[in-house]
Amino acid sequence: MKKTFIFMLTTLMYFSCTSEKKDFNYNVEQFADLGILRYQVTDWDSLSLNQKKLIYCLNEAALEGRDILFDQNNRYNLAIRRTLEAIYANYAGDKADKDYEEFVVYLKRVWFSNGIHHHYGEEKFLPGFSQEFFSQAVKNLPASVVPVRENQSIDAFIAEITPVIFDPAIYAKKVNQDSRLDVIAASANNYYGEGVNQQEVENFYNSMKDPKDNSPVPYGLNSRLVKKDGKLTEEVYKVGGLYSPAIEKIVYWLEEASKYAENVQQKKVIDLLVEYYKTGCLKKYDEYSIEWVKDTESLVDFVNGFTESYGDALGIKASWESVVNFKDLKSTKLTKIISENAQWFENHSPVAPQFKKKEVKGISAKAITATILGGDCYPATPIGINLPNSNWIRKEFGSKSVTITNITEAYDKAAAGSGFNDEFVCCSYEKELMIKYGSQTDNLHTDLHECLGHASGQLLPGVDQDALKVFGSTIEEARADLFGLYYIADPKMIELGLLDNKEAYKAEYYKYIMNGLMTQLSRIELGKEIEEAHMRNRALIARWIFDHGRKDNVIELKKENGKTVVVINDYDKMRTLVGELLAEIQRIKSEGDFERAKDLVERYAVKVDPELHKEILERYRKLNIAPYKGFVNPVYKATKDADGNIVDVKINYTEGYAEQMMRYAKEYSHLPTYND
Repeated sequence: MKKTFIFMLTTLMYFSCTSEKKDFNYNVEQFADLGILRYQVTDWDSLSLNQKKLIYCLNEAALEGRDILFDQNNRYNLAIRRTLEAIYANYAGDKADKDYEEFVVYLKRVWFSNGIHHHYGEEKFLPGFSQEFFSQAVKNLPASVVPVRENQSIDAFIAEITPVIFDPAIYAKKVNQDSRLDVIAASANNYYGEGVNQQEVENFYNSMKDPKDNSPVPYGLNSRLVKKDGKLTEEVYKVGGLYSPAIEKIVYWLEEASKYAENVQQKKVIDLLVEYYKTGCLKKYDEYSIEWVKDTESLVDFVNGFTESYGDALGIKASWESVVNFKDLKSTKLTKIISENAQWFENHSPVAPQFKKKEVKGISAKAITATILGGDCYPATPIGINLPNSNWIRKEFGSKSVTITNITEAYDKAAAGSGFNDEFVCCSYEKELMIKYGSQTDNLHTDLHECLGHASGQLLPGVDQDALKVFGSTIEEARADLFGLYYIADPKMIELGLLDNKEAYKAEYYKYIMNGLMTQLSRIELGKEIEEAHMRNRALIARWIFDHGRKDNVIELKKENGKTVVVINDYDKMRTLVGELLAEIQRIKSEGDFERAKDLVERYAVKVDPELHKEILERYRKLNIAPYKGFVNPVYKATKDADGNIVDVKINYTEGYAEQMMRYAKEYSHLPTYND
């Protein structure tokens, strides 16, 4: 399965010098390693009333799946979140007390990560308050708000939940990709039942696959695999199945949205998604995906469902997510140029001919304005999307690629003046390029990554799309990043009018290598290895190029005034190395070469230099920059007439982070606390 959501700009857009709109505050608050931002829904008033109604209903559907993701991430997440929220709502003690202050930070982190594990690093984060504080706070609650199991006492509940929160050894990692371990047993997510192991999972789903099937469904995508009476069985996410109370609400709002569809094709898409949710049928999901790809005329669009599989170490199970949006007509002109030239890019790629698509089909690209973020896209969200993930659908019907312009704008505006480039960028030449072109090349690399990178190349006949197993996500993201890096330096960018300076690409090259070699280490706790697939991908690329460019002194890591800096001595040679690695990564993907994928990832993408890591953390700490960013959503208010018809939809941007999370807990919390 292709992994297509990218998150890289959340730490990289610190060098743009753009002016903020005086009437809009992008920054909300900062705590732990997290910064909370707002995004603005630009051009909302240009939409028709029917389009606003459609978006309003799709927005509601996007919020109704919130509890699903919490439960998918860990079986105790809902119990823990609801307990913490009850304490927050009912606490009568001293709020200036250190334990209470640490409690609030912990709750905010749980909200942000949709559970007790870091949203990016995957490890369980521990509270700064004491077990005694927690125990007493629970006992002080009204018994009716404590989420105990049936016939369970408060004391028994505390005894069960306390080690899950406080013991670092229990559910230590949400996703463990250490190939030396049983990655299913070692992962704390809730995609598999107790006692299910990796070999059983692989055997179960491999037995379903037919090597001769040219249009396989994504087996296991929308289910939890459990043992019942010693036999493996799937609990399917659907109406009447697992997560039914939340899915029923999603379906209700999708059916409401269908009434306001802009055209026949869009209505067909929404109705097929409803049918899929009602049946859980993966063939129906593929039908929906095909029709969704065909819908290129609608202004309003959305993603809603079990989509990306980063949360499963084997890349089989998908987390629930949603993004609702409408087309940014001005910015879409540039992405359209890229998609219209997709065949040229495929033909001129440095990969071997047998791994290229002879005919690139159905690639559509657009820039969008997000109206709501939900599930695994909230609060942390991608800046680019390329779907569907099914290789055969992409080959036969194409794909959609989007860049979320109001999200990238929010990152850019919120980060202005942080001092990042003064601290980490060594050369005035690169600094000037980043100030002038950094935002532009960021967006262009995202477009190339999503629109062309993920859509490029092909598997050889008979190659299983899951052949790379735990290394699949890293290899796929590296493939798309390398495609973007290779072409952003091509003269074609000038010819197509995508860049106006042949030197502009160097801003992206320098920033990418600096991030992969150094600055992304700010996101990792000292002593930890690199876990997340996107971070591994960037480390793999940067370190491979650094290693293979040594003899020609392509890139150096130097000490200046006691600080490590990156110096790129030969940008042309760096691009040649990008092309060589792209060719090899595509070969690995096309042939399903697991051993070579393992070798590359484990050699370049995992280990961390402890001295450099310590240095980066210290330098980063002085800047007081949150390494991770996420968002609060706008609030939408529908005005209705006496007959209950919507006559207007207004947006409000004043809701705070905790205020929003507590409201969501009240309005969009339909699942039972325990789904095991």
